[in-house]
Amino acid sequence: MTNNYNLRFPAEWEKCDAVLLSWPHAGTDWEYMLDRVTGCYIKLVSAISEFSPVIIVVPDAEIVKKHLPTEVMNNVTIFQMPTNDTWARDFGPITLVDSKGLPTLLDFKFNAWGLKFAADKDNLITSNLVAINALNGNYQNHLGFVLEGGSIETDGKGLLLTTSECLLSKNRNGDKSKAEIEEYLKAALNIKKILWLDHGYLAGDDTDSHIDTLARLAPDNTIIYVKCDDAKDEHYAALSAMESQLREFSDTDGNSFSLVPVPLPDPIYEDGERLPATYANYLVTDKAVFIPVYGQEKDSIAIEQISSVFKDKACVPVDCNALIRQHGSLHCVTMQIINRL
Repeated sequence: MTNNYNLRFPAEWEKCDAVLLSWPHAGTDWEYMLDRVTGCYIKLVSAISEFSPVIIVVPDAEIVKKHLPTEVMNNVTIFQMPTNDTWARDFGPITLVDSKGLPTLLDFKFNAWGLKFAADKDNLITSNLVAINALNGNYQNHLGFVLEGGSIETDGKGLLLTTSECLLSKNRNGDKSKAEIEEYLKAALNIKKILWLDHGYLAGDDTDSHIDTLARLAPDNTIIYVKCDDAKDEHYAALSAMESQLREFSDTDGNSFSLVPVPLPDPIYEDGERLPATYANYLVTDKAVFIPVYGQEKDSIAIEQISSVFKDKACVPVDCNALIRQHGSLHCVTMQIINRL
C-alpha cells in the first residue's frame, strides 16, 4: 500500500489550474440526444472557460472544434483518445499536493459504478493523459483499488466524507472489509478521519449514492446537503435520516458542522422513470461555483443557499436538464486539475 503521509488531499475550492471534461459523441450513451447534450456542453465549457482553462478529451478533436466559438477555444486544450462516456469526475485523477503545492496524481480503477457499464477506455484516460505529458505531477498507480471522484469529499484538512452504500459495494472492492477500505484510503489520501454517511439516496441514481449527489463539504466547517420537505416524497425518510446523521458528525478537531440545506428538485421523469436531479452536484473552483439548475422555482433557492456559503466566488448557474437524462449532473462531468510543475 502506498503511504502518502507527506502529501495533502486539497479541498475542491482551493487552487485549480484547469477543469477536465470528456466530450459526448455518437459512441456514447448520448447518441439518442446528442444535439441536446452538445448544446449543454457548449454552455458549460463556455462558462467554465471564463474562469479556468479547460481540458477536453474526445476521440476526434473536430467534434469539439466545430461547436466551440474561437473565444472559448482560446482557453481550451483538446486531447484525442478513445472514450466510453463523459463522467470525468469518476475516471479523472484524484490529486494530492505537497507542501509546495506540487501535484501527485492518483489513478484509481474506474469500473463504471460496480460493473454496470463498459469502462475499458475511460479507465485508461488518466494514464493516457500522463503518458503524453498532458497532466503534470508524480503519477501513482492505484488501479488495484476501485474509487470514483464523486464518491468522496474532503475539507483539505484530513477529513473525508463518503457513503457506505457506495464504498462498501461488493462490485467495487468486495474483497475488502470496511476497516480495510478505511485503512487504504487513510494511507493513500493522507486522511485522519472518515465520516461514513449511512442514509440518503436519489431515485434513478446509477452510482449507489455518490456523496456529491447528497452532501458536500464546504468552507468554515459547513456541509451543504439535500433536504426534502415533502413527507409524501419517496426520498423523505432517507433524506431526513441523512440530515439527522449529518448533525451528529464532527470534523477532525471534534467541531460540529453548520448545515446548509438545498431543496430536492421537483421530480423530473423520462419514460416513466424518476431522474436523480440534485443541486448538490455543483462544481466549485478557486474562482467560481457552477450550479446545476433545472428550470424550476427551486433553482433560485439553491443558488441563494450555495452562493451564501461561497461568498468570495462568482456564482454561475448552468442548465443541466440534458445531463440529468443520463442520470448525472454538473459535478459528475467535470474534474478539477492541479497542474503546477
